[in-house]
Amino acid sequence: MAAETAAGPLVRRYEGAAQGRGVAAFGWRVCLAHRFEEPWQPYGAGDLSLREVLRHVGLGLRYFRWWLKKTRIEKKPAFIDLLCAVPLQQIYGCPLGGIGGGTITRGWRGEFCRWQLNPGIYHYETVIADQFTVCLRCKGQTVYQQVLSVERPSTLQGWNWGYCGHYAFYHALYPRAWMVYELPGQNVVLTCRQISPVIPHDYKDSSLPVGVFIWEVENGRDEDVDVSIMFSLQNGTGTKEDRSGGHWNEPFTFEKEGERVAGVLLHHRTHVNPFTFAISAREKAGVVVTHLTAFNPAGSGREVWQDLLQDGQLDSSDGKSNPTEKGEVTAAAVCASCRVPAQGHRTLELALAWDMPGIHFGSKEKLHFRRYTRFFGSGGDAAPALSHHALTHYEEWERKIEAWQKPILENSQLPAWYKSALFNELYFLTDGGTIWMELPPDCCTEDLQGPAGSGLSNLLPVLQEYGRFAYLEGQEYRMYNTYDVHFYASFALIMLWPKLQISLQYDIAVAVVNEDVQPRQYLMGGQTAPVKTKNVVPHDIGDPADEPWQRVNAYLIHDTANWKDLNLKFVLQVYRDYYLTNDSLYLRDMWPVCQAVMESELKFDMDNDGLIENGGFADQTYDAWVVNGASAYCGGLWLAAVCMMCKMAEVLGDAEIQQKYMDILRKGKETFERLLWNGKYYNYDSSGSNTSSSIMSDQCAGQWFLGACDLDHGEFEVFPKSHVVSALKTVFEKNVMGFAGGTMGAVNGMRPSGVPDTSSVQSNEGLVEEGFRTAEGCYRTVWEQLGMAFQTPEAYREKKVYRSLAYMRPLSIWSMQLALERRATRAPAPAQPSQVPIHP
Repeated sequence: MAAETAAGPLVRRYEGAAQGRGVAAFGWRVCLAHRFEEPWQPYGAGDLSLREVLRHVGLGLRYFRWWLKKTRIEKKPAFIDLLCAVPLQQIYGCPLGGIGGGTITRGWRGEFCRWQLNPGIYHYETVIADQFTVCLRCKGQTVYQQVLSVERPSTLQGWNWGYCGHYAFYHALYPRAWMVYELPGQNVVLTCRQISPVIPHDYKDSSLPVGVFIWEVENGRDEDVDVSIMFSLQNGTGTKEDRSGGHWNEPFTFEKEGERVAGVLLHHRTHVNPFTFAISAREKAGVVVTHLTAFNPAGSGREVWQDLLQDGQLDSSDGKSNPTEKGEVTAAAVCASCRVPAQGHRTLELALAWDMPGIHFGSKEKLHFRRYTRFFGSGGDAAPALSHHALTHYEEWERKIEAWQKPILENSQLPAWYKSALFNELYFLTDGGTIWMELPPDCCTEDLQGPAGSGLSNLLPVLQEYGRFAYLEGQEYRMYNTYDVHFYASFALIMLWPKLQISLQYDIAVAVVNEDVQPRQYLMGGQTAPVKTKNVVPHDIGDPADEPWQRVNAYLIHDTANWKDLNLKFVLQVYRDYYLTNDSLYLRDMWPVCQAVMESELKFDMDNDGLIENGGFADQTYDAWVVNGASAYCGGLWLAAVCMMCKMAEVLGDAEIQQKYMDILRKGKETFERLLWNGKYYNYDSSGSNTSSSIMSDQCAGQWFLGACDLDHGEFEVFPKSHVVSALKTVFEKNVMGFAGGTMGAVNGMRPSGVPDTSSVQSNEGLVEEGFRTAEGCYRTVWEQLGMAFQTPEAYREKKVYRSLAYMRPLSIWSMQLALERRATRAPAPAQPSQVPIHP
């Protein structure tokens, strides 16, 4: 697995010679002139087989009735909108911003094009006024002025558009990105380095809603050149609210400890969740910062263009702009200028900050404050201080980011695509509709634990110190902390921001012991059941269009109280978290909750053979894939959870519970092997149906978690090693190499004959060397072939359809990294006390 260069098939159209200044050696690189040729479509009703259509007629009718009521009568968005999928735009790059303060995505051509300021709610709109423009002057004359955009829009036609994309490329290694522009005929190269404060194990700056743009200017001329970079921004996000009236701009300066920044504040005064943008630049010796308080981005923009053209600066008038009238839209600009000596180099530093301190979710019932208000206040006046902090701390952020990424990037045993995928897929931790909130200052344990009480002694201290964290299942599947999928993605959190994983788990634990007995109809089968049953893990923590945490289980396709995997995934994560953090208080708090969910799960062992049975419907994360009887997926998760119950009981000194689960494990292991092992792999289920012998790519999920916790050998070995190896080799041979020639990753289900299992939508989706080969197919398909960078979908098929753009599960690549780190060090388990008392 020798390393390869970052350059690849997406930069073939690059005609420039410049490689930029300080650009990372690894990452995702694309020429601005590139075109993705494959027009893939979202999965729709037309992609269903006749058999699937007939099977799901009832679901379709019930869903349509619910959709009409929700969207047309209640005027609210559907948590999953199967009728209005987000169209694929092959344009996205690194999002701006830290964790939980909202995100603004810049496309790889430099456009500002995806907005998530209201938590969990996305707006996909390229705002054409949001641009960087360069002005070059020699000997007092402007010799070149260009918007650094390949677009040719119908507005702002007084500006010089249509930069030649063949002379620029984009390079992403999240949380940083670079844009390199070779200015044709000018012998000047610009490198814009974009930085967001996404720093592992940092719980302050990682929460900040800011992005920094460092412009490195290289002058290859034999004479000095005066260079100006103008940053223009519309007051708003491209929605109709931009024209609602009452928005206004004002210039600002902010000085602290001898450092001064200057720019413009753009106050966006909506009735719900108002916010302020700040565009700014750092003043320093040799750098002049000027501004334009307001201009009309819907007009020709000629006055702005001429102002810059005249002397490379903006007019910098004092005073606020008038509030906009209804129907009007306004914008502002900031400009940083410096003289670059012949054959020399200079740096200009600009920033974007946004301050939406208080947020209401869709129900508008409660006012919440974001994490960053803990450090910068909740008064709505923090944008200048945020801008100053960003421009004076970005170098420290970069040092920490480089120290984190360097060991992986410098590991020559790791392929280049993996280094790109590992870091770039982390975008979803900030751009997954993510919210990170503070608890109210007067909050007490009773407020958090709900009517049932929870007995979680460390609940309040954890949430007070680290806040509440949530991210969506996907940008199109709008449910927070969808737990069956978070199971896969959680490795990124526990490895990089472990306190956020612990906080999330406390919230789930509270939801477990509480109930919501309100009846509702579930769309798959039409039955009526409570919203949330006591002592089972919720599917999700709620819909941002409603009131998350207060009302859980936005998902209403199935009654997930009868799902077989959710409870098990809680137990597996509890021990995995403890194993990686050695947080004994957390383990002690979670132990009664683990016992409660396992007691709920035991009722699914109908015949007392030590193994749970699936119920003949899609009762697990693959929610369109029917499973009946003992199954490889849920049965494997069950045995892994039973094993971890034994281990936790041992650590906690609970001999009675340890013996109980050791007896179950002994019986269950024998049953699992007898009912499911066929000599090569574990059958999909034991029902004897025509899909029973399907090869499920996820059949070793339980073994995967056991291995992550060093419980895959010795006295705790659950699955015979020879069986695991044989099963994985079969999955690689059939589900990977037998699907699209091994170039697209693993298909979920494959028949033994080598034909994809098409019994459901999800069966047909989608060993170190083999593991890399599998993951490489996914990366190259999504990032290089389909143009789905920074929006990796839940699944795709050979037939040019995909499902659910920008999805949580690809974060599971961090479990690969954990496995590689363990393999490289062969380190023993983290130091653990031999016993943790159950009671303080």
